[in-house]
Amino acid sequence: QYLTTVGTGDIRNRKTRYKDYTVSQIYGLDENLKEKRSYRSLMGLSDIDSYNLIGLTIIAFFVRLYNIWHPSSVVFDEVHFGGFASKYIKGSFFMDVHPPLAKLLITFAGVLGGFDGNFEFKEIGVDYLEPKVPYVIMRLVSGILGVLVIPIAYLTIKLAGFSTIAAFLVANLVIFENGLVTQSRLILLDSPLVAFTAFTVLMWVKFQNQEKRPFELWWWVWLAMTGVGLGLTVSVKWVGLFTIAFIGLSTISGLWRLLGDLRVTPVLFFKHFLARALCLIVIPITLYMFFFAIHFAILQNSGAGDGFMSSEFQQTLSGHGMEDMPLDVAYGSKISLRHVNTQGGYLHSHLHNYPTGSKQQQITLYPHKDENNLWIVQNQTDPEVPFNETNPIWIYHNSVIRLNHAITKKRLHSHDVRAPITDAEYQNEVSAYGYDGFQGDANDYWRVEITDYDKSDSESRERLRTLHTKFRLYHIITGCYLYSHKVKLPEWGFEQQEVTCVKGGSYPNSIWYIESNSHPKQLNKVMWTTNSGLTDSHPYESRPLSWIFLSRGINFWVQDNRQIYLLGNPLVWWSSTLALFIFIVAKSIILLREKRGYKDNLNGKREHFESWSGLFFVGWCLHYIPFFLMSRQLFLHHYFPSLYFSILLIGIAFDFFTHKLSSKSQLIIAIIFLIASVHIFTLFSPMIYGGPWTKTDCQKAKWLSTWDFECHIHHDRYEDYLISGNTVDVAEEPSITEHYQDSSTGVSETGGEDDHNEMHEEVEYVDYKTKA
Repeated sequence: QYLTTVGTGDIRNRKTRYKDYTVSQIYGLDENLKEKRSYRSLMGLSDIDSYNLIGLTIIAFFVRLYNIWHPSSVVFDEVHFGGFASKYIKGSFFMDVHPPLAKLLITFAGVLGGFDGNFEFKEIGVDYLEPKVPYVIMRLVSGILGVLVIPIAYLTIKLAGFSTIAAFLVANLVIFENGLVTQSRLILLDSPLVAFTAFTVLMWVKFQNQEKRPFELWWWVWLAMTGVGLGLTVSVKWVGLFTIAFIGLSTISGLWRLLGDLRVTPVLFFKHFLARALCLIVIPITLYMFFFAIHFAILQNSGAGDGFMSSEFQQTLSGHGMEDMPLDVAYGSKISLRHVNTQGGYLHSHLHNYPTGSKQQQITLYPHKDENNLWIVQNQTDPEVPFNETNPIWIYHNSVIRLNHAITKKRLHSHDVRAPITDAEYQNEVSAYGYDGFQGDANDYWRVEITDYDKSDSESRERLRTLHTKFRLYHIITGCYLYSHKVKLPEWGFEQQEVTCVKGGSYPNSIWYIESNSHPKQLNKVMWTTNSGLTDSHPYESRPLSWIFLSRGINFWVQDNRQIYLLGNPLVWWSSTLALFIFIVAKSIILLREKRGYKDNLNGKREHFESWSGLFFVGWCLHYIPFFLMSRQLFLHHYFPSLYFSILLIGIAFDFFTHKLSSKSQLIIAIIFLIASVHIFTLFSPMIYGGPWTKTDCQKAKWLSTWDFECHIHHDRYEDYLISGNTVDVAEEPSITEHYQDSSTGVSETGGEDDHNEMHEEVEYVDYKTKA
């Protein structure tokens, strides 16, 4: 079974390792071995395959890069990724949720083109030409990598042992997939992601084909190159973790088969395990760290992302402008409390009351630095004792304190009143309470319970030390702990996180630490945790179930009576979805027939079809299903890696249904399919290239009511594009820019004199987090 589960490819280089197995038994194929041996040196392919690769690459080059200089203004998320290139060139530190590789490539291209970093990519529609931004060469990063996907797709199908016609079909479907073309023409990350994912799959196919010759040179080469592909993929986006899971599961399956082969000794099995661990774990991690090393080496100056990093890190940046903070915490210290869990928000209050419950002043968890995050630590018995610089009174484990809000002068308070949103018996409301002349009461008392400390600072085990000590605050009267979770308050609480006092709640959600501390003693040098940002809604977001049906796209750009709208080629997209269902149905039927005693040998190719289709189907699942578990914003482009796997399945399905036909009949079917896909590609191409389109043709292209691209912005006739000024009435057509800007704040709206400025200044970062 172990020897019959892998495809062909490079068969001329193979030798049967055991005399009792023939080549056809090993590979499950009955193809002409002499023809296989006639393959030339280019990846083990014939001359016709080489010619096909050259021709397909030329076509892909034209389709991907045609008129790539249009539009000559910022499109969609070029706002972010072009902006990051600007920051790299200036060495200005920024925070982004994605690893740095693709952004570094874009920056490198910009530097080659003479980009000085002074253009900031502030918003969609801003002109590139006047400031002389080398945007074309920056877009070429996506374009060239998009072109490379085509020969990679061809080689993947061909080297997996399928027909030349199937490989030709798959490569053309990738060429004329509208969504992949659109992403390949802009300063975006998805084209590099798909390219490196496809490269990893190809390297794994090559390794599988060399699997019967373990520990020889090419066996090591293809295994190591698979690891390189994994490192590149995960260094572009964390979606690469799904690719790692895909290769990981395939590796585990292969090792499991080896374990069941009695000819493989324990020592030999251990060698196989170590080889895979070295190439598929060590190499990707090393590459990932290497690209981050470059990232941090470039970003030497203080920038927009400083606030998301630790105090210690910020002090390594030039021009950080941070004030020194004391390590010791004493009564009278003015501090900010940060939550350990839920991305580290700050304990916060403001001049707004709860609309229900006690109707006292709100206590929330707020994700950004603000004056309303500051609290004065007071003594239980004498709250007005100021900080004493010469003889400070430290705060130890089990000390009872009060926390007085520095701005509103009200104390942190809890009582036997239900929490505003989490209305449960074990969740009490936390408020800020007090007024002039009122000395407070026992409901203001909180006991400090140290739970963790910095091992390099022994004193942080006994008493509160800035950032070094983790602790809980126990409410003396009600016996609950100060607590926060991801539950957000409604509009009246500005969608900030709820803070409660909980009995028996989740332990990590009741842990806090002191981040800032103002009294003149000594320097603070310890880590903050990185804020993961917020997630607002976006007008073009979509959920995973809609992706396989291509229910809607994304509006990228609208200007000069033209638009760019991300939408796939419906024929390619729906055919790939059909291929998935065909695999599931065919596999189910074969299993049922086998249970009834029928033998479906498929001319000796059953193992081959099942092996590779199963592998690519698992790849699709692992790149698609995890998105159902995510509550964050999702968009159609998140499906592209899965789409690639499903297009590969089209090639296998083609061979499955046509393997009994003559080559001529296969070619006719493939050509008909390709002509249809090219026709549909052309029909929707104005949305790819931002070309002229009439209202009528646009409306005809709306096959689904959920496709929300704009038709009214186009001219009535194509001649009008030659004679008009090609300007859009902004009052009539605000769609994409306003949608983009409306969703770009990504933070909770605040109100009132004290809180209306709570919006985080890092709009660029938060906007990206909510959108991409």
